[in-house]
Amino acid sequence: MKKSYITVISVLFIILVILLWMFVFKSDKESDKQQITAVASRRDIGSTVLATGIIKPKVGAEVKVGARISGVVRKLRANIGDFVKAGQVIAEIDDAELRAKLNQNLAAVNKAKADYDYAKLNMDRQKSLLEQNYISQQAYDLSENTFRIAEAQLKQAEANAEVAKVQLSYTSIYALTSGVISSVSTQEGETVLAGLSAPTFVNIIDLTRLEVQVYVDETDIGKIKTGQEAVFTVDTYSDTDFTGRVTAIYPKAVIQDNVVNYIVVVEISDYKDKTLRPEMTATVTIYLETRKDVVSIPSRAIIRERGERFVNVVENEKIILKKIKTGWNDSNYTEIIEGLSEGEIIIIPD
Repeated sequence: MKKSYITVISVLFIILVILLWMFVFKSDKESDKQQITAVASRRDIGSTVLATGIIKPKVGAEVKVGARISGVVRKLRANIGDFVKAGQVIAEIDDAELRAKLNQNLAAVNKAKADYDYAKLNMDRQKSLLEQNYISQQAYDLSENTFRIAEAQLKQAEANAEVAKVQLSYTSIYALTSGVISSVSTQEGETVLAGLSAPTFVNIIDLTRLEVQVYVDETDIGKIKTGQEAVFTVDTYSDTDFTGRVTAIYPKAVIQDNVVNYIVVVEISDYKDKTLRPEMTATVTIYLETRKDVVSIPSRAIIRERGERFVNVVENEKIILKKIKTGWNDSNYTEIIEGLSEGEIIIIPD
């Protein structure tokens, strides 16, 4: 009897659980039937393109400074990270040999000048004697020729001295632009050899002349035009929005892993008092054309099937599937070109 009583209780408990589950399931189904709706209304649609870019120096913003003569590096006045100004001396090459060569050429100039003065004096004397018929024309012509040779030798000696001065000036190496030294490839005491290409001493980057090279997908590149505004962030300043403007679009594609991208150059217009550096990764938003006062609906209400777009519209307490044609879209809303009118109620799918 007691066992039968326990069995009845167990059966009743199971039936109660089943009834409770059916009630909850029915309530859930009834709640699911409640549809989320929205109204097609007018608003401004600002479309954007989101892409990834890399900060790069502009053309001419990164300068390699090298030596134009061979010699031993006597003094190096540059370290990585130092800020230098245009015209500042950053290295010195031992100038003893070139200074001796200059002195030698200056001595040659003095000798050539003395020969020139004597030849001129002699030519003037011979001219006077010729006018008095004391010498022949040939004697005078010889003195004049000697003077011309002395004059040419003086000019050559002066030119050699000028070359020696220029070569001596090469022993002081100057920064050609203001910026930060990014690399140093020599040190004091090393011998540099200047051949067909000048050996590089340091690299200087002007951190105020940077740009962002943005990799835009081929599906979006047709929307990009020069002059469009852009905003980007970098990981090190994640809370700062830097502004810029599109200045160029590379005509040649960059293909990586069968993905076609085009490089769009964004010139940085506001550094926000921050220090940006080359090779930083940037997340870039390029603002496209803005559609003013257009009929639009939430983008998640659009149903896509076989390349067509549809929405569920409430008409006379019935739900009707309508085909639509869309235009611009932003992160939340899509412009409706055809198929819907302002004020119509649409269903937003779950």
